[in-house]
Parts: sequence; C-alpha cells; structure tokens
Amino acid sequence: MSTIIVEERDDTTIVTLHRPDARNALNAQMVGELHAVCAQLETSPKPLLLTGSGGVFAGGADIAELLDRGRDEALLGINSRLFDRIARLPLPTVAAVDGYALGGGAELAYACDLRIASESAVFGNPEPGLGIIAAAGGCWRLAELVGKSVAKQVLLGGKHLDAWRAYTLGLVCDVVPADQLSERAHALVERITRSSPTALRLTKLVVDAPGGHPCIDDLAQAVLFESSDKADRMSRFLSGGRTR
Repeated sequence: MSTIIVEERDDTTIVTLHRPDARNALNAQMVGELHAVCAQLETSPKPLLLTGSGGVFAGGADIAELLDRGRDEALLGINSRLFDRIARLPLPTVAAVDGYALGGGAELAYACDLRIASESAVFGNPEPGLGIIAAAGGCWRLAELVGKSVAKQVLLGGKHLDAWRAYTLGLVCDVVPADQLSERAHALVERITRSSPTALRLTKLVVDAPGGHPCIDDLAQAVLFESSDKADRMSRFLSGGRTR
C-alpha cells in the first residue's frame, strides 16, 4: 500500500488516506488499494474507520488523471464503483473528516454510513467548475442525506458546508475539536462493535433496502431470533449484566 495506511485491529479496520503531497486526492492507485481493503472486509467483515492524514480528509479526485480520462473511462465508473462497494460493505463504515472533503473526497465520505467531523471540516462539490459533475454518487447521495434543496446549493451553487452546518443538516453525527477527532471516532466505532455483528449487518441491509417492506423486517428478525448471540445477549440483560 503506497497511498493508504491500513491498521488491522481485532474488531475494526482503520484506513488512513495518505497522499500528503496531493491533499490525499484519490488517484487510480488509491482506488485500487481501497478495492483491496473492500475485498478483505467482504470476506472477513469488520467495521471500517476511514480518515485522512495531514489535517485533510481528501481534497478531491486527482485532476491530472481526470484530465486524461474520456468517455470510455467515465463509463467504467472508476470512482463510483469503489464508493458503491464501500456503501455495500457488510458492517458499518465511519468517515472521520478533518479539513477538506471536496469533490471525490466528499463523495467518499457520503458513501460511508456515519460521518464525524472536526471543527475545521468542510464539505463541497466543485465539479461543475471543472466542467464535470459529481458522478461518483454525489448528485444523489448528497440529496438523500441533506435534501434536494441543500444538495443543489452545494452542487449547483458551489456552496461549502462547514462542520456545524453539516451537523445541523444531519450530514455528520458530531463535531469535535481536531485534536479529539481520532479519539472520538474510535469511541464511536467501539460503541458500534459492542452490538451484535449479525444484527448490525441485517439492520444495514434493511435500512438500505429500496422502498422498505414489513416482510424484510420480519425475515431479518426471524434470522436473529434463532441466533445464539441474541439468546446470550438477552439473558445477560435480564440478569443485570452488560450485553457485551
């Protein structure tokens, strides 16, 4: 790995975007390395914590590479296929955003299940100024997260969302001082890992299922009701113990 730093813990995978000379911009090498992480997490599911180095989450996609791409590369969906894969990972994903998350960097954060921000975090999608669109999910994921009106302010009006505005819109779950971001992000992931992995996995599937239907809820619950993990956790709860 030359563009990301991967730390494996027993119950979490931590990935730090690390292209310090390019504000952690996403290039083809980074996309390939993140695909490798996804392949591992699909085989051995764990929550993913994604962050950036040097006080920046990701300043965007690599413009030099984008300049050389044409129609055929656009149809390959180089970034969008990666972000879709991250969004579909079995267990929750958390983006810890410090500083700029712009363009492809913002779209990467939007693809995660949860986002926590430092006070200096800034989200934006300046793609139309470069003659392109936010084609890696930004146009529709941002609208799903904050509503179409605000999404248009960002995507069409060039508005940036600072950390506190992102918080009031529900885009991020918390805003913390930059020097506490890592600690608070890890605490969030730790809370996640206290829950049943199977329950988390099925909850994510139900929440992300298009349209929703009571039958999906019933089927997911039926699987969990038969699990030994559910029996153990509820028995400990009833005996006055912690669920984990």
